[in-house]
Amino acid sequence: MNYEKIKDAILEFRDARDWKQFHNPKDLATAIQIEAWELQEVFLRKSQEDSYEIWKNDQKVKEEFADIFNFMVLFAEECWIDIEKEVLAKIEKNNQKYSVEKAKGRSDKYDKL
Repeated sequence: MNYEKIKDAILEFRDARDWKQFHNPKDLATAIQIEAWELQEVFLRKSQEDSYEIWKNDQKVKEEFADIFNFMVLFAEECWIDIEKEVLAKIEKNNQKYSVEKAKGRSDKYDKL
């Protein structure tokens, strides 16, 4: 994946339409939630087994994923978030909370392990 290429395409799309003026943290966070709901809606009232077939066959799943990703990139840009730094820091934090020894094969929250 070439993140810079993707980011540049997203920003070019936004800037060509003069949409940056609408991209404040609150509205971008709201857009992420709305798009996440639209992805979740595809799976609403479906079984776990059905969900595997749905993502393979329903283009809407891929489109909603892309919408979420696009808004996440725009949010990171607006809030000056270094995605690589923050994601790696969060993984390290989660490593502390969910050690392999305690969490492997379990879905309990860290304070219940």
